Amino acid sequence: MPPLLPRHFPFLLRLLLPQCPSAPARRCRRHGPWGEFLTFRLGAEEYGIDILRVQEIRSYEPPTRLAHSPDFIRGVINLRGRIVPILDLRVKLQCPEASYTDFTVVIILDIGATVIGAVVDAVADVVTLTPDAIKPTPQFERQGHVDPAFVTGIASLGERMLIVMDIEALLSSDEIGLVTKAMPE
Repeated sequence: MPPLLPRHFPFLLRLLLPQCPSAPARRCRRHGPWGEFLTFRLGAEEYGIDILRVQEIRSYEPPTRLAHSPDFIRGVINLRGRIVPILDLRVKLQCPEASYTDFTVVIILDIGATVIGAVVDAVADVVTLTPDAIKPTPQFERQGHVDPAFVTGIASLGERMLIVMDIEALLSSDEIGLVTKAMPE
């Protein structure tokens, strides 16, 4: 399936975002037997995050750079009057550097009281996974600032392997604190 283009996102998200737990037949991972995940690409790998964390998807625009910020913080954008830090997940996950293309997007995430933008290579689709479809991952040693606990499992979708990640675990509380401190008042 070809990646979705940024112009498709507002329409698709209105159709796909679940209203948790409003519909009794559709319940989210926290309230029932299945969950929906937004899938995206970083290099050759495909990842999935809980759709309930996604606020919106935007085409990539270069953010305003902040001096003395960590490498993975690309800068900030003004999102309807709110200053939102933009993180590059390729840098955070130590992926090979990729160029910014027409498919590069920013996923705006709601992580507790913090709104963060995550740069990814492309958004693929929204998939529904049952808990038994998500297999446990092998345990690895911590590498630098990346804790392997952020990977909650691996799901097979036909020929595709999906790395299911917990975005809150990926961004530790210390790093969210760094993001908050780096943001201008």
